[in-house]
Amino acid sequence: MLSVRLDEETEQQLADILAHEQTDKSELIRRLISERWLALQAGKTLVERRGGHPEHLLQDAPTDLSERSKRKKAIAEYLHKRHP
Repeated sequence: MLSVRLDEETEQQLADILAHEQTDKSELIRRLISERWLALQAGKTLVERRGGHPEHLLQDAPTDLSERSKRKKAIAEYLHKRHP
């Protein structure tokens, strides 16, 4: 449960937003928090948003995996070993 104290002007703005959006306070707050959280995440790279590079996958990786053909080959070999 969340309890928030708003001044009169902010309370009126909230009422206007609720009327315009045709939603309830809880849904509006959830949506606003979600939008704000996504905006904060936008500054991060995909790898950072996913929690970083998985260490166990890169542990014994060759140094030349920056080339696409070598990456594809390494992934194919890994999948064949894992799912014969």
